[in-house]
Amino acid sequence: MSRLTPLPLPPPPPQPNTILDDRFPFFNQSMDLVQLPNPPTTRTRSRTLADLLNRVQDAQNDTPPAPPHHVLDLSSSSSTHPFVLSFFNLTYSVKLHRKFTFFPTTTVFPPDHETKPNGTKTLLNDISGEARDGEIMAVLGASGSGKSTLIDALANRISKESLKGTVTLNGEVLDSSLLKVISAYVMQDDLLFPMLTVEETLMFAAEFRLPRSLSKSKKKARVQALIDQLGLRSAASTVIGDEGHRGVSGGERRRVSIGIDIIHDPIVLFLDEPTSGLDSTSAFMVVKVLQRIAQSGSIVIMSIHQPSYRILGLLDHLIFLSHGNTVYSGSPANLPAFFSEFGHPIPENENRTEFALDLIRELEEQPSGTKSLVDFNKSWQLKEKNSVQSQNDHKPKPSLKDAISASISRGKLVSGANGNGKNSTAAVSVPAFANPFWMEMAVIGKRSLTNSRRMPELFGIRLGAVLVTGVILATIFWHLDDSPKGVQERVGFFAFAMSTTFYTCAEAIPVFLQERYIFMRETAHNAYRRSSYVLSHAIISLPSLLFLSFAFAATTFWAVGLAGGSSGFLFYFLVIVASFWAGSSFVTFLSGVVSHVMIGFTVVVAILAYFLLFSGFFISRDRIPPYWIWFHYLSLVKYPYEGVLQNEFDVNSPRCFVRGIQMFDNTPLGMVPETLKVELLKSMSETLGMNITRSTCVITGADVLKQQGITQLSKWSCLWITVAWGFFFRFLFYLTLLFGSRNKRR
Repeated sequence: MSRLTPLPLPPPPPQPNTILDDRFPFFNQSMDLVQLPNPPTTRTRSRTLADLLNRVQDAQNDTPPAPPHHVLDLSSSSSTHPFVLSFFNLTYSVKLHRKFTFFPTTTVFPPDHETKPNGTKTLLNDISGEARDGEIMAVLGASGSGKSTLIDALANRISKESLKGTVTLNGEVLDSSLLKVISAYVMQDDLLFPMLTVEETLMFAAEFRLPRSLSKSKKKARVQALIDQLGLRSAASTVIGDEGHRGVSGGERRRVSIGIDIIHDPIVLFLDEPTSGLDSTSAFMVVKVLQRIAQSGSIVIMSIHQPSYRILGLLDHLIFLSHGNTVYSGSPANLPAFFSEFGHPIPENENRTEFALDLIRELEEQPSGTKSLVDFNKSWQLKEKNSVQSQNDHKPKPSLKDAISASISRGKLVSGANGNGKNSTAAVSVPAFANPFWMEMAVIGKRSLTNSRRMPELFGIRLGAVLVTGVILATIFWHLDDSPKGVQERVGFFAFAMSTTFYTCAEAIPVFLQERYIFMRETAHNAYRRSSYVLSHAIISLPSLLFLSFAFAATTFWAVGLAGGSSGFLFYFLVIVASFWAGSSFVTFLSGVVSHVMIGFTVVVAILAYFLLFSGFFISRDRIPPYWIWFHYLSLVKYPYEGVLQNEFDVNSPRCFVRGIQMFDNTPLGMVPETLKVELLKSMSETLGMNITRSTCVITGADVLKQQGITQLSKWSCLWITVAWGFFFRFLFYLTLLFGSRNKRR
């Protein structure tokens, strides 16, 4: 096989970490607190972050305080209860849907070796292996090889119905609820709130994941230690940033993403290509942080596209994949012997992973694919398994319960330290959530308000839209009179005003869509309850709704000349609040259903138009066809519209809106002389047997309501029904989060 002659690389330095240590001294700094002797052991690791923080507190009671902002000393210690994550025969296939085409000769399925004739594509094919605490296991392969799929399979992000095989921790099958608590998953994309600083982001993560029993000062100390461990001290007060706001660098964002998922010191950490899009130095710094996390007693499993020489020196176990098949599994040090025995020795000065990936790609282009390499790896693994098994026969195999209990006693898995657990796997007492729901609501609300307060233009635009609409309505319908035309104009004003309150709520669509994946990441590992999220966002939305409602009501009520005085204004204000509440809840529910902003706006505008059409303004309830009457009662605009009409026309002191000759207005007789109208009234009086003069009241407010078909509900009933719609849509939003955000492959 012909391969391009690789360019010779300089010989590796004797200490690959010195380059980073010279340029970034925070990796070597330590606090001179308490030095512990290193007991002799065959397996060492650094102390957990929680253990170190406890030692900091103890040391401060007896010694002067150490200088601030230094990295805690990661002294070595032994563990008698190691963790081993094992996976056996993982197989995952998806059904490809045939594409409709006008050209029968077009290839429907790509010519991949893992695609079967029946249209089933195998993404994982009989993958087995194990990962140990204190080590980093990296999954390598070209794009489409199955790296992310394997990480998802191990992290329980593939439905059990689709994934075949077994995943165990210390020999016991992992329960889904327990895995959520003891693990963390760092996605490939950095999903963070843009207007929070690095320190605030980590502090909010600590509030979510650390138990209430841990004091505020200890949580802050933990965050400060983590900032130093991640090398983020210089960026601690910098906002995360987004496309419109300058913030931290890409490497710093990635380390923040890692930090929020390790704040509670998880036992298992999954990462999907954490070095993707980073330069060489930033990527090395990220993996260096992961090495320190592993040395603190965690199992670190990550996917990586093509590690550099320095990064390769930090990895402990490699799995190479090709079209869902394992082509190598073992230590980086065994790569030369593996490929030499396979018949393709690695040149002395060439990067071993680059050579392996190039060779795999060349084999994939051949008709037989990588079958020969897959078969060779199976025989190689069988030989290695027999050798390792004979060495490990004498080692103790602790149960999962003992291992987790020992980890919690050492300060690991801080969110489980309070021991009020509900999970029952192997009788391990680990709480499903670190804090009560009311505390989760407080933290979620504080975070949302902090993020929103730094983007005041969003609320300012909405307030401006409400005020502009109110001013336009006030100037158009300025001081309406009690004439027949005044009645029509009042009805039109109420219809437009109530529909406006719903349309201005459409701006809430992007709010959850922007937070959707942050929410899915945080709830996937029980950072907080879904109910806490729904209740918190409902509560923090109320102050802005009250302010907008008062601004709109005050702008229009007296300017239009509406009736009822102070009590009428109060009810008018309450109806607008209820309308904003129902509209905001409806839009929030839709944002949990749709997946794109433009789709959301299109659906909201269309449905609100239907609500207005069936509200009773364009056609009264009595005139709506029976097969559409159900939509009339589902219309959100119907109830506030009828409520304000009753507030205007059904007052204690009845008002007259049509007197005597005014009944001829808007009719063909409206243009005749007034004297003739008086004569017509006399003739009508004689015919009807009643005295009708030019000042006789013909139509009152109650008559107007009857003409509009508003006779079934009182104004207070309309108000409470509108409020109830808001609660109903919030409950539907909770159901969409409960069943529609599982974030699992099918």
